[in-house]
Amino acid sequence: MSGLEAGAPALLPLARRAGRATGAGPGLPGRRVFDAHLDDPEFGHRLLADEARDAGQSGCDRTVWRICCDQQWWSTFGKKRGKNGKKPGPPAHDDLVRRDFTADTANQLWLTDISEHATGEGKLYLCAVKDVFSNRIVGYSISDRMKARLAVDAVSSAVARRAVEGGDTAGCIVHSDRGSQFRSRKFVAALRHHNLLGSMGQVGSAGDNAAMESFFGLLQNNVLDRQRWATRQQLRIAIITWIERTYHRRRRQHRLGRLTPIEYETIMTTNQAQAA
Repeated sequence: MSGLEAGAPALLPLARRAGRATGAGPGLPGRRVFDAHLDDPEFGHRLLADEARDAGQSGCDRTVWRICCDQQWWSTFGKKRGKNGKKPGPPAHDDLVRRDFTADTANQLWLTDISEHATGEGKLYLCAVKDVFSNRIVGYSISDRMKARLAVDAVSSAVARRAVEGGDTAGCIVHSDRGSQFRSRKFVAALRHHNLLGSMGQVGSAGDNAAMESFFGLLQNNVLDRQRWATRQQLRIAIITWIERTYHRRRRQHRLGRLTPIEYETIMTTNQAQAA
């Protein structure tokens, strides 16, 4: 049980006071804020208030601010950190990989991570899912907001793509770092819905998830650093084009025997089917 979940009972007296102040039912304002904070821990009190109102709960930003202060719910971006920057949260899953980034078949081990990129309109966020077997990016999601939905959509797109190809993803391990999006209840529920197994790396392990970082490094060199991007849509199209046309179908990789990810999957899948 996480610290947030353990603190839920202590929320009720405050939620009842907040409910009387806003004219709502007992406990509803605090419960709505609590749910929104669990789903997206990076949200400040104003965004949490917006989420609570979208869920049908009336109330002012000041009430949500007081609830957050009393419960010590801070945005992961707003609260001051130590000298080393980010402070990882508690893992939502055990580390099932233990830095063994190898797979004998497709849909055995997926890696996922999020990167951010600047444009003239503001930041654009990319969540990608890589199949360790072939280094193919089997799913991705692009958005102007780094919410839990970004990670959920990326995994869902990976499952959908593999289903179209006739692949079975049940039991596949999805390994990530301890980012708030991957610890959110929405993401954990999505893994459970698709019969996937969550895995999270160890804190302070420099080589953990290095395979995803290498992909983002290639994207940085081949797309992002080539020019200044005026709009998010312009960069979105460039990212998708590079992944689908260049990375998947033209970029040969030494680990794959100088084959592209698509070529490797095609050859190896055929060989495995014949051997079976």
